[in-house]
Amino acid sequence: MKFANILQQPFTLPCGVTIPNRIVKSAMSENNADKGGKPSERILKLYKTWGEGGTGILISGNVMMDSKALNEARNVVVEDETYMRELKEWANVSQKKGSHLWMQINHPGRQSPKFNKDVVSASDVQLPMKSMFPKPRPMTEEEIWKAIDGFGNCALIAKKAGWKGVQIHGAHGYLVSQFLSTLTNLRTDQWGGSLENRARFAIEIYRDIRKKVGPEFPIGIKINSADFQRGAFTEEESLAVIEMLSFEGMDMIEVSGGTYEKAAMMGAGKKIKESTQKREAYFADFIEKARTKTKTPLLLTGGFRTLEVMAKAVENNELDFVGLARPFAVFPHLSKDFFEGTKTEVRIPPVKTGIKFIDKMGFLDISYFSQQMKMMGKGMMPDPKLGAWSVLFSFVRKNLF
Repeated sequence: MKFANILQQPFTLPCGVTIPNRIVKSAMSENNADKGGKPSERILKLYKTWGEGGTGILISGNVMMDSKALNEARNVVVEDETYMRELKEWANVSQKKGSHLWMQINHPGRQSPKFNKDVVSASDVQLPMKSMFPKPRPMTEEEIWKAIDGFGNCALIAKKAGWKGVQIHGAHGYLVSQFLSTLTNLRTDQWGGSLENRARFAIEIYRDIRKKVGPEFPIGIKINSADFQRGAFTEEESLAVIEMLSFEGMDMIEVSGGTYEKAAMMGAGKKIKESTQKREAYFADFIEKARTKTKTPLLLTGGFRTLEVMAKAVENNELDFVGLARPFAVFPHLSKDFFEGTKTEVRIPPVKTGIKFIDKMGFLDISYFSQQMKMMGKGMMPDPKLGAWSVLFSFVRKNLF
């Protein structure tokens, strides 16, 4: 139980809020809201299940702060208090057993599919997948400040609804990430050019949220260790931005990596050294460098699978919180299982049909975890033995008929 005890240690954030343990369910897109972005009963059932698992923090999937900028058709949208009753219930069912529910706030920028009528970004750089994502137009100065205000308003609504924290999504190629990268930010005004200018959008979002929610409400950010594309946001730049955010007073920084084009957050397109593989996490080397640059609490997500490795990372002061995402879609009470000694690792077999051209496309993997979450949304428990063919047939039925 030694390793479990390490992860059960509480941790007090800079704002003074104490998190009950070191395990975080990192964000996974539910894409299961009702029409208009209303939090659905399905989402409430999903989080009720997760809330029974004893996890320190449950971070929601993308909550969009602008109904005109969605990255999926069924995103939850919070731009005013229309859904206050549902948001309060979401917080209530998630937090009954002691978990803290945080809202991940996002704007997709150029990663907005074609059903969005007016796609904006830092600049007019289009994604290569042109059939899916239209060319964005550069945001005006007024639109930038309006977006900053939107992030702040969304955070304030979360606080009013009883959520215990918020996370700015500044990774994976979404709008905040687009401002940070020289590939997607070609601006020559105060929002582009130097790293300080490109980081201004993220910093102003933090300042606006802090002003609205006060000094004692947790604010975190998810940031790329790098974009893993030539000429894009680099590791050195990420470390510098982490220093800037730390100086501002950020309560938690979650490290991830990649974009829609290079999905390193899922382990794709990234060569991993053998020494790093033993530590499991995709961005283990980077988190050590970040630790030397900041005293802000660090959360690392991606790749963790064994209790011993997670505990040693905390014990060795490499990080403060261990983030798990996909394992929670299959084992929703994983933290409780770890703490009670019924599990010491989590292994999820690859979702493969054995047909190479299908397996290489990658959609089965995403569909597998999405299907598990939707099962919980119907009041059922996930099925670890769910087969690839069942996932394929479900995907085909949903998307082709």
